[in-house]
Amino acid sequence: MIDKNLVPFHVPCQNMPDAETMRRAMSTPQEPVWIVEAEKKLSKIVGHDRILMTGSCTHALEMAALLTVKAGDEVIMPSYTFVSLANAFVLQGAVPVFVDIDPSTLSINPEWVIKAITPKTKAVALMHYGGVDGHSAAIAAICKEYGLYLIEDAAHCINAYTDQGTHLGTTGHLGALSFHYTKNIHCGEGGALLINDPQLAERAAIIREKGTNRAAFLDSRVDKYTWVDKGSSYVPSSVQAAWLTAQLEKLDEVTLHLKGLHGVYQKLLSPKAIKAGCTIPALARHNGHVYYLIMKSLEERQALQAFLTKRGIGSAFHYVPLHLSPYGQSVGRFVGSDTETMRVGHGLLRLPLHTELRLEGVSSVLESVNDFFAKKH
Repeated sequence: MIDKNLVPFHVPCQNMPDAETMRRAMSTPQEPVWIVEAEKKLSKIVGHDRILMTGSCTHALEMAALLTVKAGDEVIMPSYTFVSLANAFVLQGAVPVFVDIDPSTLSINPEWVIKAITPKTKAVALMHYGGVDGHSAAIAAICKEYGLYLIEDAAHCINAYTDQGTHLGTTGHLGALSFHYTKNIHCGEGGALLINDPQLAERAAIIREKGTNRAAFLDSRVDKYTWVDKGSSYVPSSVQAAWLTAQLEKLDEVTLHLKGLHGVYQKLLSPKAIKAGCTIPALARHNGHVYYLIMKSLEERQALQAFLTKRGIGSAFHYVPLHLSPYGQSVGRFVGSDTETMRVGHGLLRLPLHTELRLEGVSSVLESVNDFFAKKH
């Protein structure tokens, strides 16, 4: 039997809402009070009050695309990212322009952003990998200079900050958080749109409510609501919101636990393994979302994964670069070198890191990883 401490990426319910909370969540007849409550709690964490909870982070990204682009516009983004980021813009007829990542953050490289800008460029979509700031200040400055929107995919980033202390996802015009069950804090499936440009707030509320001005109606600003714009059903259920509200009460505790385990990995890798270890910039205020190794080749990554599997330890690679995918090739293009994208796409392997993992579990994983490098080299 596999020790549950060694099963990766299982994220349990860190804090469940009680029965009365769930009953109220399922029976509220008007404006969902739990959505309001979840948004209030998120506001305190993120640092401002223009937050709309959504059914998923994908929904939040789709709303961001609806707010910023039209058919024929180009959006610069990393190829090493989850498909939801590209899909959000492709659904609006925009063209994803892929560029290479920075090896220090595994997020988009600001130098390549500048080289990829054309007269058709409308936005830059930045993903903060693993809760580490992906040069948001530098890319925001580029976007300001060229008059572009900045959308931050902060799916990994609840309770992660820039070195200046601002929450990831709040530097650009729009940001998106995820509360999928694989994230540090979750509600099964959920997300939030962070609206940092107040000029986008009113339309964002309309888009979330199927293109109607229902939010204005509930605020008594109109006497009835009607269809006024494009939109979809991006509002989460009250059950999702109630669950998230309870989870958020444990956010600091969960973050401290995961960062502690992350630090143990960093400290106890053998000298032979350390070069492959996760690199976190010195000033980054990350949240311990992932711990990874970057092996020298696809073959070496596969060998390590097979070695760990034989010892009952789960591990997983992450994204297949989007510019290699059949659909990515048909709707987008890559600008410049893809050196780091390919290196990371082939070599990255995530080790177990989740809320049920304890020190003895990390020790077992480290023993096996260090054994692999001792035998390999």
